[in-house]
Amino acid sequence: MTDPAQPTSPSSQPASQPPPSVRPSPDRRRPTPPGVIATHVPARLDRLPWSRWHWRIVIGLGTVWILDGLEVTIVGNMAGRLAQHGSGIAITTAQVTTVAAAVYVAGACTGALFFGWLTDRLGRKKLFMVTLAVYLAATAVTSLSWTAWFFFLCRFFTGFGIGGEYAAINSAIDELIPARVRGRVDLIINGSFWVGAAIGAFASIALLNTALFATDLGWRLAFGIGVVLGLVILLVRRHVPESPRWLFTHGRAPEAEQVVAEAEEAVERETGRPLPPVTGEPILIRERAPLGFGTILRTVVARYPRRTVLGLALFIGQAFLYNAVTFGYATILTTYFAVPEGDTGYYFAVIAVGNFLGPLLLGHLFDSVGRKPMIAGTYIGSGLLLFATAALFQRGSLSAATMTACWTAVLFLASAGASAAYLTVSEVFPLETRALSIAFFYAVGTAVGGISGPLLFNGLVSSGRVSDTVLAFCIGAALMTAAGLVEAAIGVRAERRSLESLAAPLSAVTSSDQP
Repeated sequence: MTDPAQPTSPSSQPASQPPPSVRPSPDRRRPTPPGVIATHVPARLDRLPWSRWHWRIVIGLGTVWILDGLEVTIVGNMAGRLAQHGSGIAITTAQVTTVAAAVYVAGACTGALFFGWLTDRLGRKKLFMVTLAVYLAATAVTSLSWTAWFFFLCRFFTGFGIGGEYAAINSAIDELIPARVRGRVDLIINGSFWVGAAIGAFASIALLNTALFATDLGWRLAFGIGVVLGLVILLVRRHVPESPRWLFTHGRAPEAEQVVAEAEEAVERETGRPLPPVTGEPILIRERAPLGFGTILRTVVARYPRRTVLGLALFIGQAFLYNAVTFGYATILTTYFAVPEGDTGYYFAVIAVGNFLGPLLLGHLFDSVGRKPMIAGTYIGSGLLLFATAALFQRGSLSAATMTACWTAVLFLASAGASAAYLTVSEVFPLETRALSIAFFYAVGTAVGGISGPLLFNGLVSSGRVSDTVLAFCIGAALMTAAGLVEAAIGVRAERRSLESLAAPLSAVTSSDQP
């Protein structure tokens, strides 16, 4: 990743001086009150030029979305095979596409809330290791399923682990990545879900081929792909540090200083030049006991009501579009365009590529043009394109190929917007509430769109009546457009700003608090 905004260092700085990153600020004239920590950690992290240290974080934490995309796509494409006689499991296609999908999302919502609460209390690193282990175990056991109830149970705990990942990973990434590139990095990482979706689509083509794999074997091997990728990610993730921001709010200032000092040393060694001095006053933090779920929720809603409305609108809009409509695309292809079941993966792979290209190509604009115009534009734009797609579909003007082209255009924009929803709620609430805030908005939005959506829209999409599918498209388009209008009205201009300037930590000490 290129970083044109890398800071340059004064060449006249004496080599014998201590690193400027740990030098006390000359602006501090007031002694620190007892029990209060003075830290420059946020400013030191935000000024770092892009380096291999950041790539390690992106690879170790961000690649988990590939697993989520792989999971959702493989199960959707394997629905017909699981229901076939001789598959080794007694289950119907409807149970896979509705009940199993809803159970997976229910597990993800539950896991997000449970692990999000623990992430704010116990730390980012502990939880992003635990949640990945839960996912790996549940996915491995899924391949042994022999009956519907056991399959549903495994899907719940697979979602339970993935939901926890959303909270732990997004909070850790945003607290470690420099502010000037936080938007593009976050969008690309969340958009990598679609890399997993493309892998799942292509893998399902081979695994559904009975000439290569027996009916009762291919779908079991599909879940093994997730286990292998997860184990690789687990090995890389062991070297990702704890968030220094979380450390200093929990009274572990020396550890926070050590993490940042090691990062600065690695960057200076890589670039061959010292970092510039840190300017400005330090942040003053008073250690406080962990907050309860109710306290955090009341704080978020009461202190930031407009941001709460914004987060709910963005999450509900994108959840309906993706969970309610997009993941039924294979059914649309087979029902309305007579695409063979084994070929739907090719079409879905094209859509997946479009989904990933959106955040990849548009991500930098969220840092330069700004959050508010880009989020509003991608939400409203995707909604209008989906309305147009619904009109063309109703007129019978689309084929399987042109329908896929329309959906690729819709989701090119929608994917960037949906990724920005996670970015928004992870950066506009206080540090002590960050993981649980992500979990809360994800759980509420996904419960509305991801649980009720498939149960509601499965009948519409698979009914065989064009008007029903058009209605499903229009509901998703209307919610995306409405969410975009909410962003345009009350969105937060968060581009290139430190997390602490967007929402001061609850434990921050202000001048009025000092003696």
